[in-house]
This record gives sequence, C-alpha cells and structure tokens, in this order.
Amino acid sequence: MKDDGAPNVAKTTDPPPPKRFPSGRPHSYGDGDAGKLLHGSVFSERFFGSFQWEEFACGCGAAFVNIAVTYPIYKMIFRQMLHGVPITSAFAQLRHEGLGFLYRGMLPPLAQKTISLSIMFGVFDGTRRYLVEDYRLNDYGAKVIAGVVAGSAESILLPFERVQTLLADSKFHQHFSNTPNAFRYVVSHHGYRELYRGLEPVFWRNGLSNALFFVLREEASGRLPKRKSVSTRTAQEFVAGAVIGASISTIFYPLNVIKVSLQSEMGQRSEGSWQACKRIYVERDRRIGNFYRGCAFNTGRSFISWGIMNTAYENLKKVMQQQPQLPLASE
Repeated sequence: MKDDGAPNVAKTTDPPPPKRFPSGRPHSYGDGDAGKLLHGSVFSERFFGSFQWEEFACGCGAAFVNIAVTYPIYKMIFRQMLHGVPITSAFAQLRHEGLGFLYRGMLPPLAQKTISLSIMFGVFDGTRRYLVEDYRLNDYGAKVIAGVVAGSAESILLPFERVQTLLADSKFHQHFSNTPNAFRYVVSHHGYRELYRGLEPVFWRNGLSNALFFVLREEASGRLPKRKSVSTRTAQEFVAGAVIGASISTIFYPLNVIKVSLQSEMGQRSEGSWQACKRIYVERDRRIGNFYRGCAFNTGRSFISWGIMNTAYENLKKVMQQQPQLPLASE
C-alpha cells in the first residue's frame, strides 16, 4: 500500500479490526484440566499470534545503526557516572588509555541493544494488539501496559549491561581481555546471579520509560503535521524521536547512576537500590544535583541516539512494507 502521508514518528502498524467475543473477552473453555489446557492453548495462540516479525526486525536494525555511532560518547558518560568527574577529566582518561580501549566493551551493548530494541518494539506492538483485540482495552491503557510488559521483558538482557560495566571500568582492565572472558570469569567465580546485579533499578527504568516513550511517541505522531517531502518528514521523525528519547533519558538518569554504582562492584553482597542511593548521596556532598553529573552529555547522546533509532526504524518499516507479498502456493 502506498504511503501518502507517512507518520512523522516511528509508529507501529495499526491493529486490524478486533475479533469480537460476546462478553468482550475470549470464551470460557470448560471446567477441569482439559478446559484449562484448552484455554492456555488459545491464550498462547492469540497472544503470540499478535506479534509481527517486522517490528522485531526494524527494532534490531535501528539499534545496530545507533550503537555504531554513539558508543564512544557512552564511554565518556559512563566515566562521569562512575567517578563523578567533569567531562574534561573523562575525556582525558579515554585519551590516555588510547584508541585500542575506546571501543573495548562494545560487543555487549551491541548485542544487548539490538535484542533489546527488537523486544521493545516487537513485544509492545504484539501486546497492545492482544489487549485491544481480545479485551477491548482503551488505547492509552493498552499502550501503558504494553510498554511496561516490553520493558520488563528487556530486563532479561541485564547480563550484557553487567559485563559492559565491568569492561568499561578501568579498575577491571587487567582482569578481562574481552567479553567472553568476562562472562566466563563472572560465572565461574561468582555464579549466574552475579550477572543480574543491579536488576531492581533496571526493572523500574525499563518499564516506566518504555510506557512513557510509547505514549508520547503516539501522541507526537497524531499531533505533528504530516509532511510529504522525504527530507522534511525524515527531519521531523529525527527531531520528534530525539526530543522524546532525550527527555525520558534525563528523567530516569539517577536510576542509571544507581545501576552503574551497583554493577561496578563484584563478588561482595549487593546493596539494595535505596541503600545505594543514600550512599551515593553522601559520597557526592549530599547534593541531589550531583546525581546528574554527566546528565548534560547523556542528554546530548540520547538526543542523537533516539533521533537515529527513530528515523532508522521508520525507514526500515517503510522498506519492509514495500516488499511484494509472495503468492501462496496452489494446493
């Protein structure tokens, strides 16, 4: 189908007309074990049948483009988060370490982000479709719930963030030579549980930020003017995604500070998020503003990052929608 007025911000495919049930929900499938099994089978078929592979593929491709461009910027932000130093000191650290260490640790975020964004867009779209079609949930409620579900699903990828933190921290440079080595060391010496250190702040960050992102993105898509020129439409997609992503990243920046602080240790008993928050507050001169050290640079990186991802996602989606459908084989 021709795209005469393409949306200004990356937007998931509109769901087809819902399949109505007399009660607004799926039928009851009887009592007893057989009924429960049948109901579970129908739930799996309806829920997972709502997912579309194009959403997963577009999210994956958008993340790949983004990481290739923004990883060095992340490295400087990480040093500011961890040590509470100004940007000039973080830049001096990286310059002293040399180009060989600049992209060190890139594999975990590349793998994590491509899978993460794939889950983010794919699970959100499928969950929202399921809630709207089978439960007739209002649009805003479906977006919020689907965003939280997608964010929660992303949290299973925390081991990538965990290893990325260890590789980016200079005090572990002598312990790990590469990503597989870091994974093996952590698991063999401290067990799989160590890979999920810092899960609590990541869980809150992912769920809340995803829900907010998708609500704001859909609002922007509906309210911004429709552009017919490819260049102006692309520019608008970039700016809209950049502003939304940078704003959300800034709001939840303190949760990233807590996560990095928790993950910069290894082996000893992990603190709770609230205990870590109080410790960081004391360490940083009891000033809440010091939680935002590195935030300005992070906002700039997020602006570029989400602008790239949003534009790449939308263009990949257009390419896939233009692919001709293969005819079904005749029986």
